[in-house]
Order: sequence, then C-alpha cells, then structure tokens
Amino acid sequence: MYADCLAAPPAADEAAAVKSQRQAAILDAVQHQPVRSQEQLRRRLRTAGFDVTQATLSRDIRELQLVKGGPDGAYQPPAHPSDNGHGSNGHSAATMLQRALSEYLTRADQVQQLVLLRTGPGQAQILGVAIDGARLPEVVGTLAGDDTILVIARDARHAKALVKRFEAIAAGQ
Repeated sequence: MYADCLAAPPAADEAAAVKSQRQAAILDAVQHQPVRSQEQLRRRLRTAGFDVTQATLSRDIRELQLVKGGPDGAYQPPAHPSDNGHGSNGHSAATMLQRALSEYLTRADQVQQLVLLRTGPGQAQILGVAIDGARLPEVVGTLAGDDTILVIARDARHAKALVKRFEAIAAGQ
C-alpha cells in the first residue's frame, strides 16, 4: 500500500498521453487541410476521437503556438521559418526546437547516418515538426511516428553531431 503512494497517479500519466495525442492530431489537422475556426478544428478532432471543450482547444492552440494566417486565414503550424529564421508568429525556429527537445526528447541514438529519437506517447510528431521547421543543414529528412522519430543525416559524422546537439539542447545547455 505504501508503494502505491510513491508512484505517480496513473490518471495523470494517462491524461498527459491523451493531451500529447490530441495535440498531435491538431497539428496533423492544420497541416493537411485548411482549418479556419476553432469550431471547425473541434469537429475534426471529434471525428478523430477527441471530444474537447473550447477552453481545452484554446489552451492547446496556445501551447502549440498556432496562428491564423496565410491567404486563406487558416491556422498555421509552428516552426515554419521565413527567410529571417522566424515563424509567422515571431518565434524563432531555434527557440521552438529548444522547447520541443527539452519537453519531449527522452532518448537519442545513432546508427550510421540515422538518428533515432524517442519521446513519450503521441509526442513524436510535435518534435518532428520543430526539427523540420529548424531546417538544420545536417538533416536530410525526418519521419515521425507516435513516440519515435527517424532523422536522416547527411552522413555518420553529422548524425553523431546531431545526437550531441539534441541531447545538449534537451538538457538545457
């Protein structure tokens, strides 16, 4: 019974996983189809299995740093830098990458020119968007699943440097 008191409540872990999955679904929705209102986004989330309140959706939009913009007035995902290295909402891609790495990265491994990044459930897409948005010259491409990201580097030397860089940023260095 005493040991049960020391463990994190399962409800908290489950809530965090659901939040990450919901936020990944939000990013997926705004990246693949124009979303012009919170109500439209809420309906899309409902069809994806997430029934959210307006307050929760507003909080997620703020945390994901989504902004309305573009010619169609749709929500835009973060970490799409313009020529000056800043996204349309004024946050630098480097700042977004730093935040995403410190919040979501749990492990980084290198195999030849490949870097495998681990996150919590539902967090890989958020981190993948930040890596893509940073447009790191040593990254050829990324592939994000639910809790794993495959980063393809130009060569093994660049992959090793990426692992060191990602781990240092995640540790706040």
